[in-house]
Amino acid sequence: MHLNDPIADMLTRIRNANTAKHDTVDIPVSKMKVAIANILLDEGYITKYDILSEGVYDVIHITLKYGKDKNEKVISGLKRISKPGLRVYASCEDLPRVLGGLGTAIISTNQGVLTDKAARNAGVGGEILAYIW
Repeated sequence: MHLNDPIADMLTRIRNANTAKHDTVDIPVSKMKVAIANILLDEGYITKYDILSEGVYDVIHITLKYGKDKNEKVISGLKRISKPGLRVYASCEDLPRVLGGLGTAIISTNQGVLTDKAARNAGVGGEILAYIW
């Protein structure tokens, strides 16, 4: 299955699994998706992720995080910003603050995939991939 925007597919799978209150979600693996999953783990939006080999394809097996019961969602929103038809870039000074700093922007920089806070500290800008809050 060929996808035009695999990052948007990843975010949609996470959003749908979170809405349906699933414990886990499987996503086809790529280096960019692993970097995004690593940011989600570091920022506390997911519990863990593993890279599994299922037959021919490798998948990222993400365990979603909830509050005391499944009605309290840790991820309340995911939004793809830069799309294949309209790329969105920002310099270090113009990096966005999601919900006034309560959310996280995921930025693809020349130093790797970073959060908005890490990119601001490193003094680099780049492509704004997604917002999560």
